[in-house]
Amino acid sequence: MTEDLKTNYSKAKYHSPQKYGEKLAIIFIDFANAYYDKNSPLFGAEGCQLALENSVKLLSVCRNYESLPIVFTEVKYKNGGENGGAFYKKVPALSCFDEGKKSQEIHSDFKLIKSDILITKQYPSAFFKTDLENVLKRENVDTLLLTGVTTSGCVRATCIDSISSNFVTLVVSDAVGDRAKEPHEANLFDMSAKYADLITTNEAIELIKIKMQNK
Repeated sequence: MTEDLKTNYSKAKYHSPQKYGEKLAIIFIDFANAYYDKNSPLFGAEGCQLALENSVKLLSVCRNYESLPIVFTEVKYKNGGENGGAFYKKVPALSCFDEGKKSQEIHSDFKLIKSDILITKQYPSAFFKTDLENVLKRENVDTLLLTGVTTSGCVRATCIDSISSNFVTLVVSDAVGDRAKEPHEANLFDMSAKYADLITTNEAIELIKIKMQNK
């Protein structure tokens, strides 16, 4: 970033920290097999692998708190993508998420349980044309932790809709991933500037412990 751009961002007070709310929830966004199969057109390589490992670590901590809402999202289409609209037509590789395909399923490192909230979607944002906002507000959630793949795609889209829905939004920077370093870092920068605070996995774990110890 040039000095002029730094000055510009400073004047606008971008990257300002938020005041966190009282009720947390965590969202694990689209950890599908498609991103972890080397033969898949959506293979995410090392960036997505690190996000997986840190998210599994986070989930193990979350399991200690029954009152912490845990949300998983998946992308699923009718065969041929008839419910995928223009998005499905724009990205042919989305056929990996056709119903019944192994590539569509959530990675086996995540063991979903009955109390988990599963949101099935067809578009980048976990909020768009789903019941996610209503589910979270029924739980009195005001602060969201986001993990998932990919940083430049569904994580960013969910992040923008999260703050647009009036949730304090935190992106766990080493628990989101992309197939290349450049889009990952550029989108983290933008989200930090305008839509979310960035925290690490270890910081997220400490925040969860602090917020949940009084519940």
